[in-house]
Amino acid sequence: MRQLIVSSITRLDLVVWLLVLTFFCGSSLLFHGNLQLSFIGASGIIIEMMLIGLSIEIIIESIKHIKGVGTVTGFITNGPEALCLIVGLVAGDILFAASTPLGSNFMNPILLITATIICKNTLQTIKTKSGYTMVTLLSTATLAVSFFIIPESYFTFWLVAAVVVTAPLFFLRPDEGEEESDAMYAKNARKWLLPAILLLLVTGYFLDPVVSFAAESSKAPKGVIGFLVLATLTSWPEFKSCLALLSRNKPLAAILNITISNITNIWLAAGGIGFYLLRH
Repeated sequence: MRQLIVSSITRLDLVVWLLVLTFFCGSSLLFHGNLQLSFIGASGIIIEMMLIGLSIEIIIESIKHIKGVGTVTGFITNGPEALCLIVGLVAGDILFAASTPLGSNFMNPILLITATIICKNTLQTIKTKSGYTMVTLLSTATLAVSFFIIPESYFTFWLVAAVVVTAPLFFLRPDEGEEESDAMYAKNARKWLLPAILLLLVTGYFLDPVVSFAAESSKAPKGVIGFLVLATLTSWPEFKSCLALLSRNKPLAAILNITISNITNIWLAAGGIGFYLLRH
């Protein structure tokens, strides 16, 4: 486990952490924010990102021998979006509740491409089930966009369309097969599976408040934060999953991690919208 902790921290993580510190502390100096609080907030984000990366590594190492690892990680990495959805529903704000899962559908493909570039297997990944990948990503992105431009009276039709479009995409997903792994190592990793899932959910839930604290302290422009920071960090679990799977030469699993994540995002939003309609 100690080896896994060390291996989960890569050069990319160090670069991203430095960029986070530079962004918030630099913004604090530029816009006359609180430098100390900005540093604390940025450090909190770094800790969150480190814990998310570690939990993802443990989860994938624990289940990498099973059939459908990409599909499973696609579901698991949507835990933070599910928690944010619940928070929005409790507050009675359906647009806020649905914005987190639906917004991730645009960042996920970008992070998948970034991961393939980092792992130097972009062409191999593009050639892997390209038809299914493109149809799924375009369909889920279109559904996400359409929700924000239709009036509330059309929410029911959106729900129907979401089910009709995504259900076939899920059941027609490509078969991943399975992979043999070191039995002793897998047994040791599985002991940490549940704690790792809980850690991912907790860190994912607190990621947005920590970023908000850093943003308020640094007085960074909200538009820049929303586009460059929040959109990226909320999809960090999916990104780390793609890196872990691609580094294990499992491009189809990485693709399914993103496509199933996008499908699940639609289902989460649909569930939240359905609950909202029943209450109103």
